[in-house]
Amino acid sequence: MKQSILYIAFILFTVSITAQNAERIFKSAQIEGLYVKVEVNDGYYIINPYASNTVETTFVPNGEELITESHAVVAKPKSSTIDITERAKDVLIKARNGLYVVITKSPFQISYYYKDQLITSEKRGYYKSAHQPMDIVKGNIVADSTEKIEFNLTKDEVLYGGGARALGMNRRGHRLPLFNRAHYGYETESQLMNYTMPIVLSSNKYMIHFDNAPIGYLDLDSEGDNTLTYETVSGRKTYQVIVGDSWYDIMRNYTNLTGKQPMLPRWALGNFSSRFGYHSQEEVEMTIDKFREEEIPVDAIILDLYWFGKDIKGTMGNLEFLRDSFPNPKEMIKNLQSKNVETILITEPFVLTTSNRWDEAVEEDILAKDSIGNPAKYDFYFGNTGIIDIYNPKGEQWFKNIYKELANMGVNGFWGDLGEPEVHPNWVQHHAGTASEVHNIYGHDWAKLVYEASLEANPNKRPFILMRAGYSGSQRYGMVPWSGDVNRTWGGLQSQPEIALQMGMQGLAYMHSDLGGFAGANLDDELYVRWLQYGVFNPIFRPHAQEDVPSEPIFRSEKAKRLAKFAIQMRYRMLPYNYNLMYENHLYGKPLMRPLFFEEPNNTKLFSYSKTYLWGNDILVAPVLEAGKTQQEVYFPKTSNWFNIETDELIEGGQTKMVKTHPAYIPTYVRAGAFIPLTKVVQSTSEYEGNRLELHYYFDKNSPENERKVYNDNGSEINPLWSGNSNYELMKFESIYKGSNLKFEFEFEKSIEFDETLNSNDKTIDLIVHNIQREPKYIKVDGKKVEVKWNSETKTLTIPINWEATTKKEIKIKLKK
Repeated sequence: MKQSILYIAFILFTVSITAQNAERIFKSAQIEGLYVKVEVNDGYYIINPYASNTVETTFVPNGEELITESHAVVAKPKSSTIDITERAKDVLIKARNGLYVVITKSPFQISYYYKDQLITSEKRGYYKSAHQPMDIVKGNIVADSTEKIEFNLTKDEVLYGGGARALGMNRRGHRLPLFNRAHYGYETESQLMNYTMPIVLSSNKYMIHFDNAPIGYLDLDSEGDNTLTYETVSGRKTYQVIVGDSWYDIMRNYTNLTGKQPMLPRWALGNFSSRFGYHSQEEVEMTIDKFREEEIPVDAIILDLYWFGKDIKGTMGNLEFLRDSFPNPKEMIKNLQSKNVETILITEPFVLTTSNRWDEAVEEDILAKDSIGNPAKYDFYFGNTGIIDIYNPKGEQWFKNIYKELANMGVNGFWGDLGEPEVHPNWVQHHAGTASEVHNIYGHDWAKLVYEASLEANPNKRPFILMRAGYSGSQRYGMVPWSGDVNRTWGGLQSQPEIALQMGMQGLAYMHSDLGGFAGANLDDELYVRWLQYGVFNPIFRPHAQEDVPSEPIFRSEKAKRLAKFAIQMRYRMLPYNYNLMYENHLYGKPLMRPLFFEEPNNTKLFSYSKTYLWGNDILVAPVLEAGKTQQEVYFPKTSNWFNIETDELIEGGQTKMVKTHPAYIPTYVRAGAFIPLTKVVQSTSEYEGNRLELHYYFDKNSPENERKVYNDNGSEINPLWSGNSNYELMKFESIYKGSNLKFEFEFEKSIEFDETLNSNDKTIDLIVHNIQREPKYIKVDGKKVEVKWNSETKTLTIPINWEATTKKEIKIKLKK
């Protein structure tokens, strides 16, 4: 083992000597508690193993103090034995089987290995040099010099990360500003958007997270010299290298480090009624009544800024219902709840000098300051404003109290808009530092504030927090981000799968878009319908737009309304499948939307592919992204055969196939051997019955053994998996095909005692088996023959099952040869 490590280190030394730091001189390496301290001539390193898959490295230059605070990381390094082996030319640092560190003494270099394979290495490592400004952030990122950390890249690796951008899946070749800023009306390309993150993922299956809050850049080999560079104006020189045997391992390991997304309320998977915006209580209630009249399911309505003012400008910061337009908000919220509809309110972190609360904000000392300690005031689109200093305990508590008051009125969701912050001059001073130091974490810490306020008001009710900006790890505050003010065009739609897939890879699994597009008065029913059809397989289903063109299906043409209704009904039919995806994300950090290279990690053709993706493990989705498309190419992963979800056509995996499109749905396929739990259409998730399911099984002789698990709980309780009662259930479904026998076994891995809110201890299941080409000889349920009709047209078999939660269930089908 030592010989192989020495050999690898020697090879690295001989082939990459030009990619090392000749000026940094190694002095010593020694264990200090849980970490290793490496002394060099210009400072020292702290190398801190978090787990077998995660190592943190911090450089502290001479004359600086170690900064230990992280805004992203919540995990703690685990106590374990660290071994240091010092040799003539290098030092081996090893804590566990898995990821380890090799330090080459001269020229100095830090390299990371996983299972004896080189993962990545520093090039120059840390250095400081003149700031090279970019026009796109001129005036936003201001510095004479920046601090940098430089890495080597192999010539062929594909790079992802940097937060939300529209640049194509492969972001290599770009220098990306790390400065949260909205891009109004973007389409197929956006270099800078509202949610940036200092994260890089490589097709070589590793992640580097630069653990530093202040603004800067992420240079993904823009010079074409195989160099990755992180740049910052100030702060920590800390990064974590994260590895895994699969992409799902990396997702789990990263979210173990930065926090898991809490379970959202089940209603968050339903349809939202939203626009910019509803002007009155009467309009809100009329809109929901129209949904119910048209029998189009809906679970929530979002009130944009007219809830606190008649005009767009001049009223931001009022943060209380305008009684002229909303005379009885408590009654309105109560009426909506009686119709199984939740109320969500927009809020912003700005208090205008013309708002009703400006004097209160100044008196309570809750605003950020200028250089001489007065409330910072500046102009932006909505008026002359100050910004709430959420880092000042006074500002934090003041803002929290407003959310708690609204929650006590019955508001069960909050929308945090303009949280980049939208306008944030460098000279503004916060309690925790300058605008440059807190700009990129403002939305992150605001989400934390709203999350805590929501739980303080309703300790056992899951928060819902819609935010436009955040930071690494914001998922742990239940943040639901969206992709900003996208143009209402086909170009706007085309960028959305990439943005959502990339953000899911960076821990923000609920990234979604304003379905139908936001910006511009473009009345295009085909675009609208195709966007909503794509939204069926998005984490959040939320049509939203400027009010020039209605975003709600109830106000569209009859044809658009009919097709939108079909899409929304499909969304509701998929509630049990989608809720299980929420569980998998919460427990394992798995994205809901997954790129196809997760499925085929060695298929280089898929590294830059986003036109088709996986919705969970078992559904393949190919959204229609161009006008007038009657057919389009779809790649079917070689790991399975795939069934057309509408026609049951079986397609062999491992091929690209031209498929026909249909106006009522986008091309969607189910993995052979999958169990897909569905439910009947309901008008609200409140009507969902977890004890009545359609369980669709897609039979394929080439997939003889399969197992799936389906999670369920009451849809609202905080931490059901971890509470003392463990108030959830986990069902396991297995299939085995051998000879001419197809056998199913149902078993509860975890069941709960009867709960009136869950109502799911006993199950009524229609097991629907697809691709049964001939009528079976017989069917037995728990050893007893049953008479079941086989549908000769659809080639399906429907078997009604009554299943007691405390028992196992066995179904045997004798097929004709």
